[in-house]
Amino acid sequence: MLAENTTRKLRKPKPWKHNQPITRTQLIQMRDEFWDTAPHYGGQKEIWDALRAAAEADLTLAQAIVDSAGIIVSNVDMTLCYDERGAKYELPKYVLSEPTNLIRDS
Repeated sequence: MLAENTTRKLRKPKPWKHNQPITRTQLIQMRDEFWDTAPHYGGQKEIWDALRAAAEADLTLAQAIVDSAGIIVSNVDMTLCYDERGAKYELPKYVLSEPTNLIRDS
């Protein structure tokens, strides 16, 4: 079962809506705050770094990153992942894709 999860093909999260419209600048700030604090909740910094790189890459590169880092993808949209030691990594959708109600910065 474990080996099966490591080869699951990644995809972007389903379209989602933030609880209030936000600008790209606000979205970037939210993402930066998440990535700055995420390692403090457990897991390995190297895995968090790989997850960030994967989240910010296109799907083909993201797949290569998670595969080479030994990340076990539980949800194909990367919202739930594990490392080889069993540590859990939960990613909010806002670090993986843009909300449908994103306000374009002018």
